[in-house]
Amino acid sequence: MKVNIEIDCTPEEARAFLGLPDVSQVNALYVDNLSKALQGVTSLEQLNDLSQQWAPMGQMGLKMFQNILEGGAAFAQGATGRKKKDG
Repeated sequence: MKVNIEIDCTPEEARAFLGLPDVSQVNALYVDNLSKALQGVTSLEQLNDLSQQWAPMGQMGLKMFQNILEGGAAFAQGATGRKKKDG
């Protein structure tokens, strides 16, 4: 049996329904600060220095984050990709 449920709601309604916090003000502040920081960048060296300040672990941190995402995707696929054997 297959059941599909379609829910039509705004992101704000979905967050409230799931009990997630409203982070719109924090996001707006982050985007504003990021925009201000990038306005002064005029060369690739400045952009590299700025990115190292934001992500001090650099390439290693990005690789760890990628591994976390890949592990979650593999788990989700394994959890939903299994088929029941008939009989």
